[in-house]
Amino acid sequence: MQEEVDFVLDVCKEKMEAAVTHLEKELIHVRAGKASPTMVDSVHVEYYGSQVPLNQVSNVSTPDPRTIAIQPWEKQMIPVIEKAIMAANLGFNPDNNGEIIRINIPVLTEERRKDLVKQAHHEGETAKISIRGARKESNDSLKKLQKDGLSEDLEKDAEAVVQTMTDEYNKKVDSLVAAKEKDIMTI
Repeated sequence: MQEEVDFVLDVCKEKMEAAVTHLEKELIHVRAGKASPTMVDSVHVEYYGSQVPLNQVSNVSTPDPRTIAIQPWEKQMIPVIEKAIMAANLGFNPDNNGEIIRINIPVLTEERRKDLVKQAHHEGETAKISIRGARKESNDSLKKLQKDGLSEDLEKDAEAVVQTMTDEYNKKVDSLVAAKEKDIMTI
């Protein structure tokens, strides 16, 4: 029976870890006013008949905090990359000089910063919902194991471990969102 309990706890931990990892990825996409190569990670371009990520056909860098520079490895890719950036609907206006595509990141207004903070909090809440869902699934599995012969004490102890994990991962979510909020509100 202990193996089943351990398995339930491992699955719970994996799901909670996945929720936090997903939150980290989502928060990267919440723009904080500083340029970052990850801002264009979602852009895919047509390259010899297939869709490939932008970073596989060009070098993406940030020469300064307000600019993303994209240098294609093949010059004929410049218009294709520009079109893909516009189609990605990221709110960027690419500008090219025949060699490099530059994207200037505008300074965020106070209102836009508040919207981004709301977005970060929403992503945090979504992660917490996933964590609570993992807790519920684990507790349901433990109750089922109790019906199949697991002692009540072991079931209660395992539920306490699940609750401790839930609290721990919720704190991680809170700290990630707080750090992102500080990043967004820093001018």
